[in-house]
Amino acid sequence: MIRLLTFSSLYPNTIQGRHGIFVERRLRHLLDTGAVTSQVVAPVPWFPSRHPRWGRYAEFAVVPRTEVRHGIAVSHPRYPVIPKIGASFAPWLMARWVIPAIEAMVVKGLEFDVIDAHYFYPDGVAAVALGVHFGKPVVITARGSDINLLPNYRGPRRQILAAANQAAAIISVSSALRDEMIAIGVDGGRVEVVRNGVDTGVFAPLDREATREKLGHDGPILLSVGHLVEAKGHHLAIRALPMLPTAKLVIIGEGPMERELKDLTESLGVAPRVMFIGNSSQERLRRYYTAADILVLATLREGMPNVVLEALACGTPVVATAVGGIPEIVTQPCAGRLMSARTPAAIADAVQKVLSSQIDRATVRAYAEDFGWAESTSRQLELFRRVTHRGVAAGEIEARHARAHWPSKGTGQS
Repeated sequence: MIRLLTFSSLYPNTIQGRHGIFVERRLRHLLDTGAVTSQVVAPVPWFPSRHPRWGRYAEFAVVPRTEVRHGIAVSHPRYPVIPKIGASFAPWLMARWVIPAIEAMVVKGLEFDVIDAHYFYPDGVAAVALGVHFGKPVVITARGSDINLLPNYRGPRRQILAAANQAAAIISVSSALRDEMIAIGVDGGRVEVVRNGVDTGVFAPLDREATREKLGHDGPILLSVGHLVEAKGHHLAIRALPMLPTAKLVIIGEGPMERELKDLTESLGVAPRVMFIGNSSQERLRRYYTAADILVLATLREGMPNVVLEALACGTPVVATAVGGIPEIVTQPCAGRLMSARTPAAIADAVQKVLSSQIDRATVRAYAEDFGWAESTSRQLELFRRVTHRGVAAGEIEARHARAHWPSKGTGQS
């Protein structure tokens, strides 16, 4: 039996149910093999007030210290976050405040063989410090912006490279992300590509006519899912609507651009054809995937986007930018089309081509079944067995740590 300590601030909780849900999904499938156990440590930023006026920050104060999700024990130790100026110290602060919480669990009987860390910065870097302290090997999974964006800053880049050098193994969720890691200086020979999977039982087609009827629209329905920020490209999907006069757009997600996006629909005269849903449960997402003709993902950067896999599993083709792991998913005509550019015109052109091709939704679903969790879970299990069998002596970890000089002064962002 392999005993994991799963470590990531990207993990759902009672208050933030979809936060990092992809980490939880992967772990649940791994645990279903019966070959692994896990204690989850999911740090939460410390915040002093629960008053609603603080919005999402107040949610941090409400998150329980411990909970059990789907039979998995989860601990949420707090750690301080220093806005704007503290990014380069975030891994150190996270590790420093989490170590006592884990030590207390060890005193109560917790035993673990491997630290399973998700997201390279600050989580993966902090996990390496935990590995040094507890004398355990660390496996870090890179997921997207932790490699595509954060290494643009000198401090985080230096720490990411040091952590990559010290980790017992590194997982990338796509080949494209592995290439990005190599580009910033990570040894590609130490990076194993283990893509995300999709729960084909959870995400499966429903009665399409019934779900469409509830939306009250008999023309093409486009779906855009994700946090309401510029990088997700919801504004581009809205700007494509004047070129798609019979289409309706459903936007699922919350975020700081909500007011701006709604104002944009008014200024373009398409507000009656745009529906804002907010965050949704998996079951509700499944209904919208089923009702939609096309998922539009005009994203700027990605690792391996779950929304594409979920849409395909519900029989819905996609129109998406050719970034990150998306071209590794959309490889057949039945899966949809990649945009020629990240522009409203390119979105409209790709949408029209997919609609005119009349893709069979049963074929899309059959294609998605090859992206289930079985292969991914098997490869994770093999990797954790290899790391556990090989082991890494505490002295070796400490030597690596000393060579990397982490954390150190002069790691500010540039």
